Amino acid sequence: MTLFTMLLVLAAERLFKLGEHWQLDNRLEVLFRRVKRYSMFRTLSMTVLVMLVTFLILRALLGLFFNVPLLVVWILIGVLCIGAGKVRLHYHAYLKAAARNDSHAHNAMANELTLIHGVPPGCNEREFLRELQNALVWINFRFYLAPLFWFIVGASWGPVLLAGYAFLRAWQSWLARYQTPNERQQSGVDAILHVLDWVPVRLAGVVYALVGHGEKALPAWFASLGDGHTSQYHVLTRLAQFSLAREPHLDKVETPKAAVSMAKKTSLVLVVVVALLTIYGTLI
Repeated sequence: MTLFTMLLVLAAERLFKLGEHWQLDNRLEVLFRRVKRYSMFRTLSMTVLVMLVTFLILRALLGLFFNVPLLVVWILIGVLCIGAGKVRLHYHAYLKAAARNDSHAHNAMANELTLIHGVPPGCNEREFLRELQNALVWINFRFYLAPLFWFIVGASWGPVLLAGYAFLRAWQSWLARYQTPNERQQSGVDAILHVLDWVPVRLAGVVYALVGHGEKALPAWFASLGDGHTSQYHVLTRLAQFSLAREPHLDKVETPKAAVSMAKKTSLVLVVVVALLTIYGTLI
């Protein structure tokens, strides 16, 4: 059921999820605007509540009408939680603006794409494009690889873990866009996601290490196994850059395309691995 649902969700995301209508992040903004105080306890409480509601819905549908309603809810949760939605539109808008040398428009879209971690001030064009690559790699991880990881490891209750992770992702993005860095820090969402992302970042990182320059990437990956302080963003993007070392870093269009192409290959590897595990009976 996990593989079947995952394939349906990914197909629906590619064909129909072209904006924010089917994005959980957009649906939760009404709730987020009501929050006036920020703390880790409040963040954890909201996350647990979302997971509890999801669990109760799945529990109520279990065994009902040959589990057809349950399958529909699995797919619905997957579509809401997996996929970049509006962020993908920002990426395509950036490519169009960069292709016609519209500096104002492509800088605006680049700012949207680098919303969470930003770009260091004073960097040159090459450094800026590298940071844009890193942001795109991270977007693929945050909206595809990590949600799929929690969906898969959760097995029968995968949608519960997926909903909790997607809620935290949406909360972090909303705080980054609308609130101050101090309020975002008070919420504790970055610290929570740092812990949750540890394992999926290393799993994604080993794929980047294997498709890149192994003589450099694999030692860096092994070193990351004992590193609990470096941000998961920097761990993953450093490994990804080994794979991108031979790609152009001076073209405003081809540079981000190279990152997205490699990220898609990593997602495909995940799907193949899940398929093989399902065939051999490791997953259900």
